[in-house]
Amino acid sequence: MTTPAPPTLTPAQFIARWQDAGFGERQGAQSFFNDLCALVGHPTPAAYGDPEVFTFEKAVPGGFADAYFEEHFGWEFKGRDAQLEGAFDQLLRYQVHLKTPPLLVVSSFDTIRIQTNFQNMETARYEILVADLEQPDRMQLLRDAFFAPGRFRERLRSVDEVTRATAALFQAIVEYMEQGSTAGAPPDPERLARYLNQLVFCLYAEDAGLLPEGLFTRIVAQNYRAPAHFDGAVRSLFAQMAAGGFAGADPIARFNGDLFQAGDTVPLNTAALQKLGEACASNWRNIEPSIFGTLFERALDAAKRTLLGAHYTGAEDIMLVVEPVVMQPLRREWDAARREIDDLRADDDHSGAYARLEDFRRRLASVTVLDPACGSGNFLYLALRSLLDLEKQAIDYAAAQGWHGLTPGVKPNQMLGLELEHYAAELARTALWIGYIQWHQSNGFPYTQDPILTPLDTIRRRDAILDRSDADNPAEPEWPAAEFIIGNPPFLGHLPFRESLGDEYVQSVYSLYGGRIPNSSDLCCYWLEKARAQVAAGQTRRAGLLATQAIRFQSNRPVLQRIKESGDIFEAVSDRNWVLDGANVHISIICFDDGSQTERILDGNPVANINVDLTAGVDLTQARRLAENRNLSFQGIGKVGDFDIPETVAVEMMAQPNPHGRSNGEVLKRWINGIDITRRPRNVWIIDFGVAMSESDAALYEAPFEYIKAKVRPDRIKNKMAWRAQNWWLHGYPAATMRQNLAPLSRYIGTPKVAKHRFFVWLDGDALPSNLVIAIASDDDYMLGVLQSRIHTAWASAMGSQLRESDSGGTYIPTNCFETFPFPQPTDAQRAAIAAAAVELNRLRERWLNPVNADGGPALNAADLRRRTLTSLYNQRPTWLDNAHNALDAAVADA
Repeated sequence: MTTPAPPTLTPAQFIARWQDAGFGERQGAQSFFNDLCALVGHPTPAAYGDPEVFTFEKAVPGGFADAYFEEHFGWEFKGRDAQLEGAFDQLLRYQVHLKTPPLLVVSSFDTIRIQTNFQNMETARYEILVADLEQPDRMQLLRDAFFAPGRFRERLRSVDEVTRATAALFQAIVEYMEQGSTAGAPPDPERLARYLNQLVFCLYAEDAGLLPEGLFTRIVAQNYRAPAHFDGAVRSLFAQMAAGGFAGADPIARFNGDLFQAGDTVPLNTAALQKLGEACASNWRNIEPSIFGTLFERALDAAKRTLLGAHYTGAEDIMLVVEPVVMQPLRREWDAARREIDDLRADDDHSGAYARLEDFRRRLASVTVLDPACGSGNFLYLALRSLLDLEKQAIDYAAAQGWHGLTPGVKPNQMLGLELEHYAAELARTALWIGYIQWHQSNGFPYTQDPILTPLDTIRRRDAILDRSDADNPAEPEWPAAEFIIGNPPFLGHLPFRESLGDEYVQSVYSLYGGRIPNSSDLCCYWLEKARAQVAAGQTRRAGLLATQAIRFQSNRPVLQRIKESGDIFEAVSDRNWVLDGANVHISIICFDDGSQTERILDGNPVANINVDLTAGVDLTQARRLAENRNLSFQGIGKVGDFDIPETVAVEMMAQPNPHGRSNGEVLKRWINGIDITRRPRNVWIIDFGVAMSESDAALYEAPFEYIKAKVRPDRIKNKMAWRAQNWWLHGYPAATMRQNLAPLSRYIGTPKVAKHRFFVWLDGDALPSNLVIAIASDDDYMLGVLQSRIHTAWASAMGSQLRESDSGGTYIPTNCFETFPFPQPTDAQRAAIAAAAVELNRLRERWLNPVNADGGPALNAADLRRRTLTSLYNQRPTWLDNAHNALDAAVADA
């Protein structure tokens, strides 16, 4: 940073010299700027010493910036104030070639306007009149521009903060409206969604200069105590915006589009109008479209309001899909077009060169992008913005060749969306229009489209995988043809899919898609299959969709196998943090085409091939389930209700008599989940009426039955899975085959379904495992030894999947990890050696977990004992544990 020198010109001298200057722009601009340097005590560009950093006439494609100071400002000079807006638009077009300076400054001999240009921050504009330079605050702004541009940033909020604040204000408005409109009843949600989007757009249009300055704010301020008057004034405004006209003496541009054609308003109460007045004070020009939809959807949808302050998916994450699927092939096309244009110009064929440029711009204007689960439009907005950015590169290139006056041809109606939720669909349209207009204004292209909006009926309210318009004949819906498909389908696993959408819906989906992908598939797989079919039919060129990491599980992989059979995966991310409804989850990204692209990228690295489990190299998905391993490993019971009880309650129930004279102990079992294995036993029990006990027989176990009748029945009878609703006293997933195979055993092997360290332990035969425990139906020490060996745990790690970051460990799936594992064929001696090593490892672990003193009593106090868990033991990995594992590994390897 340059140290200020004593100024050589006083404010009074500067004012006297320039206030009534008669120079033209070219005559006086540099002299004016040099005098500003003298006024603030900064070297002039000529005296600065580095013409690349601080200079006049900085060359950019198609022109020059009058002054440029790296990491400070770009500066344009005009002779008259009336020309400053045009100068500012010019700077906006230049900014990317000026390394996006933090300040954009335009000036005449009378006025200096400074606008902030910090990335991801709201903008602010400061106007300094030359006549006011004797005022200390005006001079300080000017000094900061030369010496400390970062001080301007200190006064700003991030665009995320601005968008959050505006969304919070609208949430308050919605809540007041839902409490009762002036008509006395909450409005219809669909009408409300449209009306709120109209209000949002009015607030934005006012601050973006599309409506007369302050017009909407005045309507609110004048009528906030009179809801009926406000309603009439807004109806009148909407009518003028639909067709163009006047509001009093104020001219209203023609907005048209599908947003204002219907003048249907929802009466607001006084409280809502007061909040709307607060919303008018926000700078709506600075809302961020890439998160606008998400935040406003949370504000408008009562079910999501608690998430308003939660995290959201940012632009950087969404571009992991948009960039490889949509933009990379288009960038390759632009590179090729530019080489052709350069060759034509070298041959003096300038008309041919210009025609080739226009061919490429028409190409961009022909691109269509479909998001078949578009939500509030974030993916589509970022695709639209990326297309516009690429077209601006072409326009800048054209300007450098002397071809001026080009304006972007990419339009919002190139973005296609399918969305079932009316709130989200309305917001997607609004976000696209706001983002489109913002892009023009922030890139120096005055927004002069007439009408300002056009109908955006490319965002359609529709179920993407099931058409139920004919209730008796559900059908597979057709997706609109689009060159690219991107998006984030709903994240629901196989069982939650049924629980959320119900038996009838699920059975209809199965009947339509069951011949293509397994009925055990997660919900997102149906979007992948539909997109694959679009590519295979030539309706789509490339697709990129998100899925949970479970896409790599055996039950979901068939959809990826189909993608590879009809085309191929050209890029994938196997594991990435994501934000879903405010919660952090881990996802996979799959980008695919018809096999045209030969390069393969996995997790950012070039690979020869991407396997269907999103790995490279040896394809372990070719491992097949072995007949001899069947019916030995099982996922535990899914209770689906509050069947579990503390041990004290279980003891009380076992002491109580029953009318049929049998003990409650017959239906009370110890309950084991993953925490009981990885940490310390919780001593939890569960009420269990088996797999087929009738309701009347269960009721004879009086205390347990009445307990779950109160705790479980109210929710279970509303379950969308008919069997669960009708059999509410039974566990939702009772695991009948597992029970049958565990029944003869006094002990069995258990391992947590998800764990940081993969260890196997003995569980008592009368304990029921939860669905977070994998049970192995064996009481053989040899079996425990093979499973605990490094050979098997390495296999399980490769065949399983991680649901969170790698430090959290992996998931053990019986069909993937156990049934595919080739157990050794040991001799009797080898088998005995493995069993002995397993017994010794188990003995040492148990003694460490529950040490005793010489008298047989506990060797540790309760607090120290609680800290002794298998997880902490394997975190520490003491030498004796390594030695025991090494002995076991050697015995298994020998076999």
